[in-house]
Amino acid sequence: MARPMTAGTAAADVLDGIPIVPVIVLDDAAHGPDLAAALSAGGIRTAEITLRTDAGLAAIGRISAAFPDFVVGAGTVLTASDVDRAVDAGARYVVSPGWDDEVIARAADRGVVALPGVATATELQRAAKSGLDRVKFFPAEQAGGLPMIEALRGPFPAVRFLPSGGVTAANAAAYLASPAVFAVSGSWMASRKAIAAGDWTGIARASADAIASIPV
Repeated sequence: MARPMTAGTAAADVLDGIPIVPVIVLDDAAHGPDLAAALSAGGIRTAEITLRTDAGLAAIGRISAAFPDFVVGAGTVLTASDVDRAVDAGARYVVSPGWDDEVIARAADRGVVALPGVATATELQRAAKSGLDRVKFFPAEQAGGLPMIEALRGPFPAVRFLPSGGVTAANAAAYLASPAVFAVSGSWMASRKAIAAGDWTGIARASADAIASIPV
């Protein structure tokens, strides 16, 4: 018999009060601490370091060691093994592009927040049944954007969304103005190219601009 999966409610929500979650692809783990410092300088206190490259896990470890108050998470978490490796490296939340029972259960076991990707009412109903009250809405723009989030909010008023996919500097504020949205996810303030170039000043500036654009 399947047991309840309550990652996200059993663990303290480390993303409370954090409105922007940068999605980061790193090719060099040594860039992790510099990136975290640049994001922090701009007022952003978290980063979702994706596991799309071999540098991801090592970067999570370096950031969590250098900046223990910086909330580092892992993205592109596809398996229970990914959860273990990410948490062991220092990740405090895990993000997935879709729903996976084993990922949600392992996150609950490890006491970290899980943000599975959803795009339909069926997936949201499953999330609600599993005790999750925060989910990633992915791919946000392609799946209907803010109008779709508002429509889904009707039958699921207790669930709040992290839109990801097509979220940019131009539309982030509109998403954040919705009470159904607790944060937005994107990479415009810290692109792969800017990170590779070591443009920490530019990343800090873009981060500050992103924070300044948040609706009061």
